[in-house]
Amino acid sequence: MGETPQRSAHAGTGGNSVTEGHEWPAGASARVAEAPVSTRIPDGNGMGGGGGLPRARAFGAERAFRALALAAGTAVLVIIAAIAVFLIAKAVPALRANTENFWTYEGWSPNESQPKFGIGTLAFGTVLSAALALLIAVPVALGIALYLSHYAPRRVGTALGFLIDLLAAVPSVVFGLWGRDVFVNPVRDFSAWLNEYFGWIPLFGGDGPFGRSIMLGSLVLAIMVLPIITSLSREVFLQTPTMNEEAALALGATRWEMLRTAVLPYGKPGIIAAVMLGLGRALGETIALAMTLGITFGISVNLISNGGNTIAANIANAFGEANATGRGALIASGLVLFTITLIVNITARAIIYRRREFTESAA
Repeated sequence: MGETPQRSAHAGTGGNSVTEGHEWPAGASARVAEAPVSTRIPDGNGMGGGGGLPRARAFGAERAFRALALAAGTAVLVIIAAIAVFLIAKAVPALRANTENFWTYEGWSPNESQPKFGIGTLAFGTVLSAALALLIAVPVALGIALYLSHYAPRRVGTALGFLIDLLAAVPSVVFGLWGRDVFVNPVRDFSAWLNEYFGWIPLFGGDGPFGRSIMLGSLVLAIMVLPIITSLSREVFLQTPTMNEEAALALGATRWEMLRTAVLPYGKPGIIAAVMLGLGRALGETIALAMTLGITFGISVNLISNGGNTIAANIANAFGEANATGRGALIASGLVLFTITLIVNITARAIIYRRREFTESAA
């Protein structure tokens, strides 16, 4: 039998060694574990005994992407500010030369020796035509989106969705030519019918002629914004969690009740974004309205009589014949349109943000 190693005299009290060959005193491993990483003996990989994490690289892919995203966002803000500065700088001389109130005057004669022009008529026509176009397009777009996403067979929904998306690729001038030369006749007949039976309503009053009116321009605008609202709403409806739909159906809801209680509430922020995007398209439309409106000045709520004008259509029609003051006046009207569009987008973002806050707090 081998010899038993001799214990230290202090073995029971944590002496210097258990065997003669031990180099570290008892309890030293615990003290080493408590020691700072910098004082530990490095292992074979050159790292501390505790396996410390390597230092982050000074410049990596994540930081590069973050810097690129920050630069892109800053560039957008700089471009918006530059556009605003340009519009203001070009509009101020014309506004100083204007002999009428820019906000209330209903005429547009900036090329005369005594310039006089106002934005009231143009702003009213812009807002009225865009609002009427949304009033017509939004219910139709939401109905089509719901049908494509929850009623139509997959193949039919995909094919019809592709055809609707193609409408967004049609140039504005094509819609304008179609509205002026083809669609104007049905609108004229419909306007005459409205005037005959509902002429006592100011919206449909007047003695004619009918045709190139706010109604024609708004209907063309509604067809133009329809594919935008439909496509975005359809994508939002398809993102509804399947569990929400199945839960509503399991509780005995009909298909429409499931859509009303599960799909539409979930997609409300996306619907708002789609509608605001369509409104931005309607507010800035130029060529189609320049071809379909009667281009008159004067604030009127009549929708079927020849007339109507918008800021964008007026710029397209008058820019070629404008002198220096006239161009400045048109740029001033463009500044107003820029402001309206900016307010619409900020309002949409605020609504979506408040809706998301409410949803998160409810969850």
